[in-house]
Amino acid sequence: MAGVSRVVAAVVALLVVFAIVLPIAQAQAPAPAPTSDGTSIDQGIAYVLMMVALALTYLIHAADLSHSF
Repeated sequence: MAGVSRVVAAVVALLVVFAIVLPIAQAQAPAPAPTSDGTSIDQGIAYVLMMVALALTYLIHAADLSHSF
């Protein structure tokens, strides 16, 4: 019986080692950092142009109201 318990202990130890080592071995390398394809730059320029258009619209509307009274 002592031999069977040693075999069972060895199998359990082997399974524990495999359970720890296999996920580490299958881990993938981290993905490279994303590079800009110009979309974010285009979107930033669009936001700036929209803010300029909003400011011009406000200024033109405010000037129009001041001359009507």
